[in-house]
Amino acid sequence: MMVPIDGDDLLLIREYSVGTERYELGFPKGGVDKDEEPKEAANRELKEELELGANKIDFLRTVITNPSYMRSVMHIFVAQDFYPCQLEGDEPEPLEIVRFPLSKIDELLADPSFNEARNLTALYSLKDYLSQK
Repeated sequence: MMVPIDGDDLLLIREYSVGTERYELGFPKGGVDKDEEPKEAANRELKEELELGANKIDFLRTVITNPSYMRSVMHIFVAQDFYPCQLEGDEPEPLEIVRFPLSKIDELLADPSFNEARNLTALYSLKDYLSQK
């Protein structure tokens, strides 16, 4: 999962989620291909979902979503300093890119369309990251 920061804005995507049967707001994310490092996968997913590559990608943390039942590892990165680059992704429809001001993180935390636990974990991790700068 990548938390893209462009200037004073977060870059999010709005996409249809089958589980909730509605459009949800979240960060770009995707799997790590065989023989690919997580940081490389993060940049590839940015290119597929945002049509942007990142010159700067910082590791935030690794989380396991449900260790009692499975090993589902997610690496969270902050991405910045973008350049145009488009790769074909696997989404069934075009993704809507949504800019959200960094200054309104608390509003994003309260947004009912931004409620997936992995996204919330990433946003709280970002708050910690930003407070250390």
